[in-house]
Amino acid sequence: MASKLTLNAKNLEALGAARLAELLLELSNGDAAAKRQLRLALAAGSSVEEAAQEVRKRLASLARSETYIDWRKRKTLASDLQAQHRAIVGPIAAADPAIALDLLWRFLDLADGLLARSSDSTGTLADVFAVAMADLVPLAAAAGADPLALADPLFELLAANDYGQFDQLLPAVSTALGEPGLARLEELILKEGLLDGQRVMLQIAEARGDLDAYLARVPAQELQWPDGAAAVADRFLAAGRADEALAILELAAQAAKAWPAPRWSDSRIAVLEALGRSDEAQELRWQSFERILSIPHLREYLKRLPAFEDVEQEERAFAVVERHPQQIESLVFLASWPALPRAASYVLNHWDPDHWEGEEQARVAAAAERLSAGHPLAATLLYRQIVVEALWLGGAKRYRQAATHLGTCKELAARIADWQGLDQHQAFVAGLKETFVMKWSFWALLED
Repeated sequence: MASKLTLNAKNLEALGAARLAELLLELSNGDAAAKRQLRLALAAGSSVEEAAQEVRKRLASLARSETYIDWRKRKTLASDLQAQHRAIVGPIAAADPAIALDLLWRFLDLADGLLARSSDSTGTLADVFAVAMADLVPLAAAAGADPLALADPLFELLAANDYGQFDQLLPAVSTALGEPGLARLEELILKEGLLDGQRVMLQIAEARGDLDAYLARVPAQELQWPDGAAAVADRFLAAGRADEALAILELAAQAAKAWPAPRWSDSRIAVLEALGRSDEAQELRWQSFERILSIPHLREYLKRLPAFEDVEQEERAFAVVERHPQQIESLVFLASWPALPRAASYVLNHWDPDHWEGEEQARVAAAAERLSAGHPLAATLLYRQIVVEALWLGGAKRYRQAATHLGTCKELAARIADWQGLDQHQAFVAGLKETFVMKWSFWALLED
């Protein structure tokens, strides 16, 4: 049974309305955001007109402000915006959807200005507006909004999209626009001009299901890029036009051969299967595996082989992995497949500490963790390389991680009977102290 001191609705209700009111006033003293939420709640409980007016005033205040929003103020602003959004789509929408729709347009109109004067590296504010975009369609339906009337405010938002916050706005509301709204939006774009008009026109063509118009508007250089060609080809394949999808993919074939292009390969494999060219699809799966050691491609390749052939081909694949020029990719593949005995053997017999970069530390650590249960010596060798790299590079965060990994090495040492010529743990640590004697902060951290 929950304690009577637990903070939950039932226990708080027991305090009574008078005491709760006193506490709310006390807690909101000096807290402008809390006072705004209380006033908003009071207005919502009074009438839809008062609630709407309260929201309008706050949105107007935010629009007028020129104060820079640094990271310290970002969370408070996000909470304020969320409170306004809840009021719009909650009590106001329930009482008068048309008023709520008008307020939601005003709310979204704040985005560009707020993002222009804020530090939103985490995407916190952009996420608030992304959530609000999803409410346009149901609110428009509840308000019985004319599709033509939706196009104009939509155009205004798309014209103020300096931070990409409305890149997916049109796809989100295209069902509410219908053909009349899409036609009106297209007219506005052609008449008024729009900095990002090409992208929006592509979205209009896609919303209409007009793939020919969509293809005509895709820039030629985008179709020569593997990911761009794949994105267009996928749409044609979904529409049952596999032959045309294959032709589109061919436009980027040379580029796809020049560097890894997994999305292009996936698209081509799907198209080949749709055309009944399964042998070619299998060949491309194998090629994709060989090139980037793609586990998904190899699994799909093996799954489609006749009985018992998969074992032989898996061995062939392991040979490819062990010969691959990028050691990190080989290690990650073997540890993730998983083929842990092979991964351990690879580390002990092929691993070259000079052939990996410090930014790969997380992937190496993940492989070491997988190896630690059954292959402590191989795991220790990987952890040691991470520690040495961290000490060369320096930095408090790296030192903390290195201290943790060195502690893990100490635990693993107790399970290693044959060190195969490697220094035992105490000797390794002594060598570290000799080489990195000046890394005082690390050694102090280790002692702690």
